[in-house]
Amino acid sequence: MKNIFRYTAILLVLAVALLSCKKSFLDKPALDATTLDNYYNTPEEVRGLTSTLYGLPWAGYENRAMDAIGDVMAGNEYTGGGDDPPFLNFSFASTSVRIADAWKVFYKIGGWTSEYMNALELKKSKGGNAAFLDPAIAECHFFKGTVYFYIARIWGDAPIVNNPGATILSGDFNIPRYFKADVLRFALEELKKAEAGLPETDGPGRVTKYSAKGMMAKLYLYRKDYDSAKTKALEVINSNKYDLFPNYGAMFNSSSNNNNIESLFSIQHQLTGNPWGSGNQKNPDRGPGNLQTSEASMWELYIPSIDIINAFESGDLRRKGSMMEHGWSYPQWKPQNSNATYNAFMANGYKYDTLQPVGDGGQKNTTRANIAKYVVGPGSAFGGESVLGMNTGINTMMLRYADILLIYAEAVLGTNASTTDASALAAFNKVRTRAGLNTKSSLTIDDILHERRVEFAFEGDYWFDIQRQGFTKAKQIIEAQDRGTFGNPVHVTFSQNYMHLPIPAGEVLQDPALAQPPVAYY
Repeated sequence: MKNIFRYTAILLVLAVALLSCKKSFLDKPALDATTLDNYYNTPEEVRGLTSTLYGLPWAGYENRAMDAIGDVMAGNEYTGGGDDPPFLNFSFASTSVRIADAWKVFYKIGGWTSEYMNALELKKSKGGNAAFLDPAIAECHFFKGTVYFYIARIWGDAPIVNNPGATILSGDFNIPRYFKADVLRFALEELKKAEAGLPETDGPGRVTKYSAKGMMAKLYLYRKDYDSAKTKALEVINSNKYDLFPNYGAMFNSSSNNNNIESLFSIQHQLTGNPWGSGNQKNPDRGPGNLQTSEASMWELYIPSIDIINAFESGDLRRKGSMMEHGWSYPQWKPQNSNATYNAFMANGYKYDTLQPVGDGGQKNTTRANIAKYVVGPGSAFGGESVLGMNTGINTMMLRYADILLIYAEAVLGTNASTTDASALAAFNKVRTRAGLNTKSSLTIDDILHERRVEFAFEGDYWFDIQRQGFTKAKQIIEAQDRGTFGNPVHVTFSQNYMHLPIPAGEVLQDPALAQPPVAYY
């Protein structure tokens, strides 16, 4: 487990009480003259600290691991390369790069939040202003609760490291795995503290009390605590602070719609003047190769699966907002390259065409489709917004109001075979109405799971919806999917050992206790 603590080492300069630590990998000079006496004296200084939790630390998960775990494994995306196909056919191992990257992200953020809270609490004890220190501490609780929610869902039984500084000082790195139920309880307790301490409103991009309520609703639903999920989702709904963004596709193709009325929590990105720390790198992994320009890289590592293409109902407006298929166009984008035929074909704007020869403007990958979500285009010189190679300024939405509505509908359904409850139907049908679809008069769990799949396609969420159904239902869903390519259907066999990911091999090597049976945390 030493790797977990290494990620927090730089932050220990903030927690001056811990600076006597002598571990070699922490034996570094302070990077600046910041101390608790001369800093964190203004709201701006404190918010500058917590703003670092919104962007760059998420990169190792957001960039690729999120696709591999949330959508490739779920049957929504097809992929090639060397690191991702094992998630397509369920042959991944503990040496997986994607698994290691996700692990580093979540425990890094967990460690950062712990040390931030320690430093801010110490600042309060030295006379710091609780009026702006307490909300910052609550922000940290939100992020800690959120990452442990991910940890529980991805790995199941897993370590809980609540005070990495104290662990470093103790020199005892034999951290065990704790039961999944305890990890979820720990996450929930953190989110409750966030709910209690966060403001009802804040500036664009900042999490609020309702962000915490929404994440709690999602966690309660995962635990099948339907009454609590319903209560928390309803509190968000009744706040009247959120709504569905009118244009579904526009949420995902322009940074001008960042932090819109539908977003409860987003990973923050900007290209210039960036207080958050990073750009979004989904554009090249999803964008079609024939959209590449001198400004924007495109290599389409992840593409829609045949199964998700077939999942959309006729007339569903989300289809065009989620995927590029033959006939899809975006007139504002006017990409150019050295091929005159290509330039003539794209003269009136980008066209997705599977009949035109590849190289002359055609696009013909193995599933005949590309992901449209989080693709902002070919760059500002070609009719789009600014793109710097791999990087764009669009945020990644991690919790949307549409999720709250569907959580509410499912919580009302609970363990019943179906429901005609008016409030559940109103919430559910509001999502369908935006999609241009007919409303339903009765709901089953399969109705809700289908709606969630197409609503959140390519957003890294569907795997968790499959997993929380339990092994028997998950096996049925996965084995029914076509995980192949155009004209070449492929079906896989799913076994229970793939319900959770293995702990990275490098972590077990450094902490053999991780290979032992889990124990109780509480």
